Amino acid sequence: MRTFLPSTRRGLPGLALAGILASFLAFAPLAGAKTAISYGHGFMPDTPQDLGAIEFKRIVEEKTGGRLQINLFPSGQLGSAKEMFEGIQMGTQEIVLLPTARISGFNAQLQVFDLPFLFPDRATAYRVLDGEAGQKLLATLTANGGVGVAFYEDGFKQFTSSRKLASLADFKGQKFRSMESPIIMEQFKSLGAAPVPVDFAEAYNALQQKVVDGQENPVLTIGAMKFNEVQKNMYMSNHGYLAHVLIFSKAWFDKLSPADQAVLLEAGREAAAYERRLVAEREDAMIAKFKESGSTIVTPSAEDLAAMATSMQPVYDVARKIVGADVVDAVLADAKAK
Repeated sequence: MRTFLPSTRRGLPGLALAGILASFLAFAPLAGAKTAISYGHGFMPDTPQDLGAIEFKRIVEEKTGGRLQINLFPSGQLGSAKEMFEGIQMGTQEIVLLPTARISGFNAQLQVFDLPFLFPDRATAYRVLDGEAGQKLLATLTANGGVGVAFYEDGFKQFTSSRKLASLADFKGQKFRSMESPIIMEQFKSLGAAPVPVDFAEAYNALQQKVVDGQENPVLTIGAMKFNEVQKNMYMSNHGYLAHVLIFSKAWFDKLSPADQAVLLEAGREAAAYERRLVAEREDAMIAKFKESGSTIVTPSAEDLAAMATSMQPVYDVARKIVGADVVDAVLADAKAK
C-alpha cells in the first residue's frame, strides 16, 4: 500500500510536521503488519478440541506467513461459554469454539443436536453436520452476530453413576447432573430419573459429594474431567451426540479482505476434520484406562437401547415446540437419508 505524506513546501515547523507524521502513521496500516486474533474455548490443554485449535493456528499462520497471528486461550480463560458468545456478538472477541448445547439460549435451533438417538453413528453425524441441514443451522448464527464455520465434536455421550447402571430400570429415581436445557432435562425425565441443573465447572464436586448420582458426557470428557474417579459405573449407550461449533465474530470478519476470509474459513473446516479424527482415535485408549482404574462398563443390548430410544420419544415433542418442527424434521430427514 502506497503512503502519501503531507508536503513540506510551505515550511511547516519541525515539531508540527513531526506531530502530523506521527498521527498519520498511527492510523496508517503498515506493510507486512501483523494482526493478532483471539481464539477462546473452554477445553483443557491437549484435548482434541485444544489440539484442533492449535491446528487452526498452524494453518492460518502458515498460509499468511505469520501476518495473521492466532492467540489461543484455552480452559475458559476468556470466560464462560455465555460470556465468550457475548464477546462474539459485541465484536470484542474474534473466534470461539463452543458446545452447541451451551449457547442454546442465544440460538434455540442448535438444540436440535441435543435430541437423543438422533445419529446412529459418526458417519451419519458428519453427513448431516456437513450437509444441507447442518449448513443451514450454521447460517442461523448470522442473526446472533456470528459466522458459523464448522462443527467440531466431543463424541457420543455415555451415562455414568455412583450407583448401579446395568439396565433401563436402574435409571429410575437416580439424580443426574444436567445442563439447563429443556430438551436434556426432558430426556432424563423420560427415563424416570431426576435432572438437577449443575454448572459444568461444578460437576465434579457435585458427583463427589453425592449431590447427584450421575451424569452424561462423551468418553474423553469423562476422562479429562476425571469423573471416573468418583463414578465407577458406566453405561455405554451412545444415546446422544455432543457437537461444538466454531464461530467467528461477524463484526470483525466482515472487515477482513476476501482472501483472509477464505483462509480462515478453510482453516476452520480443515481443523474440524483433524479434531474429529483425534476424538475417534483416543476413545478406545480412554475406555481401557477406565477399566484399569476399576470402572464397571456395561454395553447394553440392542433390545435395551431400542427400549431406551422408545422411552425418550416424548423429548422430540418438546424439541418441536422449542426448536421448531421444521428444523427437527429436516435434520431427521437428513439423518435417515441413504
